[in-house]
Amino acid sequence: MNTSTPPIKVGDTLPNFSVETTAETPFTTEDLIGHYTVIYFYPKDSTPGCTSEGRDFNQRLADFKALNTTIYGASMDSMKRHNNFKAKQGFEFELISDPDGTFCHLFGVYQLKKNFGIEYMGIVRSTFLFDPKGILIHEWRKVKVKGHAQEVLETIQTHQGNQ
Repeated sequence: MNTSTPPIKVGDTLPNFSVETTAETPFTTEDLIGHYTVIYFYPKDSTPGCTSEGRDFNQRLADFKALNTTIYGASMDSMKRHNNFKAKQGFEFELISDPDGTFCHLFGVYQLKKNFGIEYMGIVRSTFLFDPKGILIHEWRKVKVKGHAQEVLETIQTHQGNQ
C-alpha cells in the first residue's frame, strides 16, 4: 500500500490513478471529468450495512443520472466478490476493487477501527463528491447508512442550484 501522499481534501483533484471495476475497464482520473462523480467507500461486500447502502444508491440511480452524476462503490474486496455482490443485489453502477488499499489510501479511509473492544484496520465508511472538473467538492466521513444516499443527492441538487 502506497502511503507516501497525504489523503485528498476538499478543493483537491486526485493524482493519476487506475483501479479495476466491475465494468472490466479501468477507472482512471480522466473518468472524473465531464460529470459529477460519487465514490462511496464501504467495508465489505454482502454485509447488512454495505448491502443497505448500495441498495439506497441504486434506488436513487435515475435521480443521480438526471443530475449528470455517476456512482461508484469501492472496497478492498476482490473482483470476484464484487461481481457476485453486484449481480445478487442488481446494482446498476460499478464497484471498484482495491485489494491492496492504494485507492483507499488516496482518500484516507483505511484506518484503525474498534469494534467490541477489538482494534483492527479497515475501511471507514466514507463518500466523496467530485464536480465535472474532477475537483473534490464535498466529503462525508464516518457515514451512517440511513438517509445517506438521499443526503448526497440533495447536496448535488444544492450545488447545481448555486451555479
